[in-house]
Amino acid sequence: MPPRPRRELFDFAKKFVADRIDDDPFGLNEEFAPPRLTSKAITSIPLMSRSREKILNNLDEMYREAFERAKATGDASQMAALDFAYRREQLYFEILLDVRDAMERR
Repeated sequence: MPPRPRRELFDFAKKFVADRIDDDPFGLNEEFAPPRLTSKAITSIPLMSRSREKILNNLDEMYREAFERAKATGDASQMAALDFAYRREQLYFEILLDVRDAMERR
């Protein structure tokens, strides 16, 4: 039988790759657990936080635009609802930012 260099090369490549593959390279046999936001995960995430001022300024800008639209249409109930929603969300953000600041100090 004549030599078959292509077949030999293919067999060699197949063995070369097969020898380097784990039985379970992707960990599929392990029980799958979705990622969770734990304190360990939070501390491993690099800090790229936006400043408190930038977040509150973005909130202010968003509500100011909506308030001006409601004011232009003369919708007093919408203006009152936006005012309340703005103050509520500002309080929520301040609480979350306080928690973030406390976590970053740890």
